[in-house]
Amino acid sequence: MRSLMAGKAVFSLIFFAVLFPFQAQAQMRADALTEFRANNFEEAVRISLEEIEENANNLEAHVVASWSLIELGRYDEALRLARSARVISRYDGRVIQILGEVHYFQGRNIEALRYFQEYINLAPEGQRIHFVFFFMGEIYIRLGMFRHADIALSTAVHRVPGNALWWSRLGYARENAGDLLAAITAYERALALNAQLTDASRGLLRSRQALAGR
Repeated sequence: MRSLMAGKAVFSLIFFAVLFPFQAQAQMRADALTEFRANNFEEAVRISLEEIEENANNLEAHVVASWSLIELGRYDEALRLARSARVISRYDGRVIQILGEVHYFQGRNIEALRYFQEYINLAPEGQRIHFVFFFMGEIYIRLGMFRHADIALSTAVHRVPGNALWWSRLGYARENAGDLLAAITAYERALALNAQLTDASRGLLRSRQALAGR
């Protein structure tokens, strides 16, 4: 009996010794993501980089660190990690979206569009698809392609109808495309969501005056 109990004790020790590292790694990953979701981006980066030090192929750590670095405005670092992540997983939608976002913030519009289009092809219902369409709309505005911007931003607000800023930007794209009635509708929707949105108020006034002057 003692021998059986001793055997069980040894088995338990071995089991937990083997299991614990995996539990610890999972907890570290959860901590990094939790810190990111709590807007503690520096801490999320610190935890994620520690994970990467332990395992250079840890894709989740690369993703969370990259997201956090973007929030901190540290785009070069985010780009370096995202490129490393793409070596680990060539077709991970999150990594492709990160690459697009970094290029967007760095002003590399064509490169950003290429990555965003790739994300849409890979993950048309991806968790960050609404952000992708918003960023694409903003890029098309930068490029003066206002009808393209209208299409992208219309898709973004269709997916997230409660974002006042996005409705305002849609109004701006439509206004510059000469579609004043649609611009007024978008601006009015923006102000219904946030009456303090100055850009939407000004855009609505401009569009109404331009329409009256036709």
